[in-house]
Amino acid sequence: MKRIEILKILSIAKLWFIITFICSCTRSDRGGGDTHRSGNVQFYVDESFKPLFTTSVDTFEGLYPRAKIDVIYEPEGIIIDKFLNDSIKAICVTRDLSNEEKLFLAKKKINVKTDKIAIDAVALIVNQSNPDSLISVDSIARILKGEITNWKSIKTKINVVFDKANSANFNYMRKLANIKNFPINIYAVDGNQEVIDYVKNNKSALGIIGLNWVSDADDPKTVNFMKGLTVMSVSTKNGGEHFKPYSGYIYSEEYPLTREIWLLNKGNKNGLHSGLVLFMKGEKGQIIVQKSALVPATNPIRLIEIKSE
Repeated sequence: MKRIEILKILSIAKLWFIITFICSCTRSDRGGGDTHRSGNVQFYVDESFKPLFTTSVDTFEGLYPRAKIDVIYEPEGIIIDKFLNDSIKAICVTRDLSNEEKLFLAKKKINVKTDKIAIDAVALIVNQSNPDSLISVDSIARILKGEITNWKSIKTKINVVFDKANSANFNYMRKLANIKNFPINIYAVDGNQEVIDYVKNNKSALGIIGLNWVSDADDPKTVNFMKGLTVMSVSTKNGGEHFKPYSGYIYSEEYPLTREIWLLNKGNKNGLHSGLVLFMKGEKGQIIVQKSALVPATNPIRLIEIKSE
């Protein structure tokens, strides 16, 4: 091989090394090699939102094949604690951080971006053979306190089941009843799916789940979930009008057991965590929220009043 050809090959190799080094440094500056559309990151989510998050992540990864998002489902209380202690970068929960929590992270020089992506609800489910399908907020609180213990119609003891202790559903109802500890007839199983299964097999059960598990009527899984179940209608006060957790009633706040869905992110603004957040609060993500029969945060639903002649 001629000397000039050898020098040419060496020059190309040197140039390639420089380009690779620069790209590597750039990726490192962006946070470990991930971008808005590529990389491998973890996202911690309360299991109440598993159907919504599964659809969103599958769609996102379908659009961007170089992106891999590992979703880890844990109770909300545990997730928020881990987030505040800087062990995880991005989470999906039912609330924004408090001012005290934001100040705590600011003192640690940790930047946090928080975004509301939807309005959700807690749904109450009973066995289809149970005719007691109407309930008030006051009655719910009294059941959770142990003041009401039996169903009116079937005259059996009410057994309340949650997904997990310290979950979003668990904490929502504990706050609603204004109590620290639940009575002994209230149980935590191992997820929303287990709550659904328990209620299907137990006539006396009252299940408390995230609406997202039973809201999407176009999803075959949801249709299967609903077999053998009744979603209860809830009134704000005794003697008031009862409403099911439909998106229109959630938006109008006529259904009383509503809550918000928030994405909290302290990952790099150019990284994959931020890319998924931008997707979920953008047009495509909000369409997924609406298709899931929840209320989008940035594209509110239209309410059409139909009057009979």
